[in-house]
Amino acid sequence: MDGRSITLLEFPLVLERLAAHTSFPPSRRLADALQPSADPVIVARGLDETDQARALLSERPGVGVGGAHDIRPWIDRATRGGRLDPAHFLEVGETIEAAVRLRTALAEDRRPLLHELARDLHALPAVRSTLARSFDPSGELLDTASPRLGPLRGAVRIAFDRLRRRLDTLVGSELGSALQEPLVTLRNGRYVVPVRADAKARVKGIVHDASGSGQTLFIEPLVVVELGNAWREAQAAEEEEIARILDELSALVAAHAGPLHATLDALARFDFWSAKAQLAADMDATRAEATDRREIHLLAARHPGLTGRVVPIDVHLGDGFTALVVTGPNTGGKTVTLRTLGLLSLMHQAGLHVPAEAGSRLPILRDILADIGDEQSIAQSLSTFSGHLRSIIRIVRSAGAGTLVLLDELGAGTDPTEGSALAQALLDHFIRAGALVAATTHYAELKAYAHTTPGATNAAVEFDLETLSPTYRLTIGLPGGSQAFAIAERLGLPGEIVADARSRLSEAQRTFEATLAQIRETEGETTDALARARSTEARAAAALRAADDERRRARRERDDALAAARADAQRLLADVRGEVAALRATLARGHLSEAALDEALGRVEAGVGRLPGSNEAPVQAAHAEPRTWAVGERARSRNGGWEGRISALERGGRTATLESGGMRVRVPVDDLVDALAGAGAGATGYGPRPVGHRGASSGSTPGAIRLARAWTVPASLDLRGARVEEALEALERYLEDASLAGLAAVTIIHGLGTGALRDAVRTAAAAHPLTGQVRPGGRGEGGDGATIVSLG
Repeated sequence: MDGRSITLLEFPLVLERLAAHTSFPPSRRLADALQPSADPVIVARGLDETDQARALLSERPGVGVGGAHDIRPWIDRATRGGRLDPAHFLEVGETIEAAVRLRTALAEDRRPLLHELARDLHALPAVRSTLARSFDPSGELLDTASPRLGPLRGAVRIAFDRLRRRLDTLVGSELGSALQEPLVTLRNGRYVVPVRADAKARVKGIVHDASGSGQTLFIEPLVVVELGNAWREAQAAEEEEIARILDELSALVAAHAGPLHATLDALARFDFWSAKAQLAADMDATRAEATDRREIHLLAARHPGLTGRVVPIDVHLGDGFTALVVTGPNTGGKTVTLRTLGLLSLMHQAGLHVPAEAGSRLPILRDILADIGDEQSIAQSLSTFSGHLRSIIRIVRSAGAGTLVLLDELGAGTDPTEGSALAQALLDHFIRAGALVAATTHYAELKAYAHTTPGATNAAVEFDLETLSPTYRLTIGLPGGSQAFAIAERLGLPGEIVADARSRLSEAQRTFEATLAQIRETEGETTDALARARSTEARAAAALRAADDERRRARRERDDALAAARADAQRLLADVRGEVAALRATLARGHLSEAALDEALGRVEAGVGRLPGSNEAPVQAAHAEPRTWAVGERARSRNGGWEGRISALERGGRTATLESGGMRVRVPVDDLVDALAGAGAGATGYGPRPVGHRGASSGSTPGAIRLARAWTVPASLDLRGARVEEALEALERYLEDASLAGLAAVTIIHGLGTGALRDAVRTAAAAHPLTGQVRPGGRGEGGDGATIVSLG
């Protein structure tokens, strides 16, 4: 794109703001190098980067590249065989740690560009662990950096301690009178003592230095020379090992140069994307819709460089007209309109969000060409007109389809008649060339041109005559006036002079100004009517949205309530099943007392009562008077389907024992109904009854049937006293009910007797398709007088 126009439209200032949001030099370089593109694919990619980074940061503001450094110079040095310093390794390690944190943050993100970027962030565990083992957080090499370094440093410390102890002894006693001061100091890397020059003969040793006055000699006593040599040798060995370690670590970095470069590039890209997202948030910007049509549609657009109270403008170009002529008083915002139009187009094509409302549309332009500002140059002997004309000639050569042309004060700087004629010719040329063009002017002839020429239209920046200040609002379709006479009159210019000036206008000019005033008045009324219509439409849309929101909220609350009810039912059902299972286990062990049974049955009944739908019985049943049962009456169990004669009433009349064909079953009295009520004559419990009669059930689903059976089917069946035929028929039905109730094992009590009933029961149970293992009862289970049958 045209570099001069990019500078005139102040795009570099936007890049400065973008770069200020970056965290380290690699991403700053990406920000500085950002340029608008005319490739739709590249533009869409850049906008997607900004979108996805902005969405991520809104969800997780702390995600970033904190701790990363520009390690490219250190990677390159290591690749060339150079040795890195400990500080360089520290930066490499911190950069890898930053990459690991970012990779973890992006691991579960499903936004495609961020997910793709995470794959370029290499954890490099070998490099990471080696550097962590080798350096402390301040960059100091650790003793664990190599097997030899620790012992070598230990040897240095031992040699130094020996040297210091010997020197302290010399200073404290042996050489005290010969010393200038009782201290030990360093000269040329050797420990020395300050000896008075006149006592030199008393201290045998090597002179390493002397004071400026010559009164003090710094001597290394001969008795510590060997100790000093040992210390220096230990230091040299340590330094050699450190150099070897640094060379080895440098080679490790060089060996991973490719992944390190890829990781650094990925960190820079993410930080660059984050900077674009933060810039968009700062400007309250949105993504403009990219359109294939030659049109610009900006809603509530704001120039990024303006501060304080900024009046947004709506700009339309290309929808019905390709040339926009902006007129109005000076300082009214005409030039800002052009700059906003051009700069937001550049930002869009650089992959940045633009400071405008959602719904704005921008095309992908081939080029943006601008002539804004004063091109006057004394050095080149150029007048204002000549400077503008040179820029316009350059623009004429490049303008065409897919270009946006922005011209400030078109035709100014020369004779108004010739200037306006030249301006009209240029606008005609750009319209024919297929370019989108926006121009500012004060010429009345251009207002008439835009009013009468197909493909062109007027726009006005408004001016408040009461306050003598611009409102900065832009009105498209309406020409603006310079308001020179009105401003002069308001500022106090004598009225006769203003009247004289008006009289000097030609009749055509006066007619034209009157026409413009009439157009503005009509346009104002139309605008007011349109604003009212839009307000009404907005209120209707808001009411519709509110109704939709209320409908969705009600649906959501209903779904939540239904889900909560299901969850409660499942939890209560699990509790009931747990109680039943515990009751069976206790019964199987033979440790179930009457009080414990009553308590367990009470818990089960309470759990069933809390299940959804358990309280939905008919009103007549809910209010029916409880029946008083007597021993000898025939009754039937609603849930279990057992029928027989009541042989006993227990637990204060709450539990009845039904007896039929020698079998006895205990059921709650509340579960009993008259045996003649809908069951048919002759129906009995587990004794003879019509085929297909299984008793009432609380529901038709397997879960409901199983729940009902589990609540009433006992864990044992007593067949003592029954004939073999009756016993086998009862056994078959009992095994079916026990299996349906989910019992794991049951006990069949048949007694000892002659053994005929026992053998028949065990043979039938073993052949039954619902049973598994069949065995005699063990100790505590009834012995050979009972049979234990496993189900399933």
